[in-house]
This record gives sequence, C-alpha cells and structure tokens, in this order.
Amino acid sequence: MSLLLEGKSALVTGAASGIGRATAHAFAREGARVMLADVSEKEGRDALQSIEASGGEARFFRMDVTREGEVRSLVEAAVDAFGGLDCAVNNAGITGPMGAVQDIDLVEFERVTDVNLIGVFLCMKYEIPAMDVGSSIVNIASGSGFVATPALAAYCASKHAVLGLTKTAAVENAQTGIRVNAICPGTIDTPMLQAAMARDPSVKKMILTGQPSKRLGRPEEVAEAAVWLCSDRAGFVTGESMLVDGGAIAR
Repeated sequence: MSLLLEGKSALVTGAASGIGRATAHAFAREGARVMLADVSEKEGRDALQSIEASGGEARFFRMDVTREGEVRSLVEAAVDAFGGLDCAVNNAGITGPMGAVQDIDLVEFERVTDVNLIGVFLCMKYEIPAMDVGSSIVNIASGSGFVATPALAAYCASKHAVLGLTKTAAVENAQTGIRVNAICPGTIDTPMLQAAMARDPSVKKMILTGQPSKRLGRPEEVAEAAVWLCSDRAGFVTGESMLVDGGAIAR
C-alpha cells in the first residue's frame, strides 16, 4: 500500500505535544520527512525521539512563532534539511486567560493573538515562497473560529481571524498550485485542554454537555485530517475550514 505523503517534506509547529505531536507522527508514518518546531526544546526532542524510534525521519528546531527571524530560520532549516518544503501544519497556539471581555488585560489579549494569529501569518509569509506547485498548508484553527466562546474572547477572536487569513491566502495562491486550508478542532484531549479543566472542574462538564458524542476528541483524529489535506487526494481542496469536532457546531 502506497503512503499518502511518501517523498514529501513537511514542518509542523507546536509539535512537542497534543495535536502537533500527533500530526508529526502521522506525517512520518505516511512517509514524510518532518521538521518538528516548538518553543519547548525538551518536549520537542522527546517527540523527535519517539518518531525516530518508530522508524520515521525527522528533525527538531526550537523556535517561537511570534519571532519573525526564528520563523524565517525554521523554514530555511527545513528546506536545507530536506531539499524543499511540500507541507506545513501551523499548529502552535495558546488559549490565554479566561474572563469577560472587559476584564481581560491588553497584554494578555495581545499575547494570544501574537501566538495564534501573528504566528500563523509569519509562518505562511515564509512557507509560501519556499513551496512549489502541489504543496499544501494547513492552519489549525478551532470550532471557536465559527461561534462565540464566552470567557475566551482573545482565543475566539484569534481563531476567527485565522480562518479569514486562510481563505485569503488560498485565493491568492489558487493559480500557483499551493493549497491553503484550515482544520477547526472541537474539544480535543490535549495537555492544553487538560490544564484548563484542572483549573476549573466545571469546564469538562460544560464541554461534554455541548458535545453530541459525549466524549473528547483525540489528537490523532485531527492529525488524520491534516494528512489527507496535505496529500494529493485533496488536490482540489483549498480555502476550506474543516471541522473535526464530533458534530459540536452542527448541534
């Protein structure tokens, strides 16, 4: 059986844990050479070792998506290591503080938008020029990019903006053969979500109440969507905002 990403090169930001780590593993399993990027070096190298132990080919690059020079260096490192860049999954993100709009500190709001929105912008700014026809970018947004998320205004606003940025980049590059899509996960069982639920036990109850499947999603389920979007099987898919949320937005 042929591998979906055989011979392709890829980079994944926020690859040290959660959706990013699962995506990097899935890409390597499907034959891609993967550049893992994360601000956390220890966890990032743990993810790298896990992929290598499974027989995959990968590298790790420590960087912060809010720093333009580091983003540029990441893309250059991926191109140098693999001879080009075919796929990118811009996954790095944070939830930020919880609270009503009027109670959020400006510095905290800006930190969320810097990582979740500016980080995606900077990644695409340098990924697109490094790509050729047939390449694919996937931005990890959220179900919060479609609907309001009370008490998470900065997160919600940043994810709405990522969808607009994704659609614009998709249209701009439609004739270049570079596809740009977004995945909008629902409530996925990641360290970030676990931390939020640990801070406030009522969060999990609230989440499951609004979840038709009555369970959290798995990072691997989001990763499989990213694999497909970056494969040649999705060759006519661009500008899409794909929900992977167990029907939460459809309810």
